Order: sequence, then C-alpha cells, then structure tokens
Amino acid sequence: MADDKDSGEMGLQEIQKKIKDAFEVFDHESNDTVDVREIGTIIRSLGCCPSEGELHDLIAEVEEEEPTGYIRLEKFLPMMVKVLLERRYRPIPEDLLLQAFEVLDAAKEGFLTKEELMKYMTEEGEPFTQEEMEEMLSAALDPETNTIQYRDYLAMMVIDEN
Repeated sequence: MADDKDSGEMGLQEIQKKIKDAFEVFDHESNDTVDVREIGTIIRSLGCCPSEGELHDLIAEVEEEEPTGYIRLEKFLPMMVKVLLERRYRPIPEDLLLQAFEVLDAAKEGFLTKEELMKYMTEEGEPFTQEEMEEMLSAALDPETNTIQYRDYLAMMVIDEN
C-alpha cells in the first residue's frame, strides 16, 4: 500500500516540476513571477486548450487582489496542478476537428480558401483576433495555392496524448 502512495506522490511531484519548468521559461527576472500576458502561452504549453473566456477566468483566479500585471508562481502552481489533475481544457479530438472543417467545406474539396477561413474564424462564435488569425494562417496556409488543406493542418496540430 505504501508503494501506491509513493507512486501517486511522485506523479504530483512530476506535475509540479512540469508546471514550474514551463513557468520559469517566462520568468525573465528569476523572481517567481511572469507577465500576466504570458499565462495563456504557459497553460497551452502544458497541453491545455482553454478558450479566451476560460483563460480570463483562470487569470482572475490567480491574479493579486490589486492587479500588478504579474502572476506569482505560488498562486499559479496549485491552480495549474488542479487543472492538470482534473484534465480540464483537453484538446478537441482530431475527428471532431475534421468534422468541423468538413461542415465549413460545403463543396467537399478538402480545403478552404484563406478568405473563407478568415470569414468563419472572425465572424462566427468566439471570434479570433487579428493576431490569432495571422498565427493560424502562418501554420495552416499553403502559400502556393493560398488555401488551407485542413487534413494536413490537423495532422500537424493535433497533440498526441500517448
């Protein structure tokens, strides 16, 4: 029985180390704080995919009562451990993403034009910002055809859970 407890404890220590390591990448002053604008990048680097609204909620949870523009590791760590243990904000499975692209691809051509994708991503649902749109296009757009071959894009983007 003691072995079970030890292995569970080790898992928690590994999770904490993973979070600290990701945090430290952005802790430029080495003072256990990061710019609040980096929190989304840190959370996503840990395999979580919160929406912008969910990200704002997470930041509100760890921000000081009087916002300073910085987040402290001592507040971020327990919140992020809980998020990872609860497996919150998991990436959407590849087959569901493919179905979504296929719905947008009414002509069933296997691709979307840059204009179509921009329209869908900036005018529907939770709209992408200009910066998010440029980031997506830099990864997704085939410069020769000016289209998004979405099967290739998904294969590149999906996080392997194993």
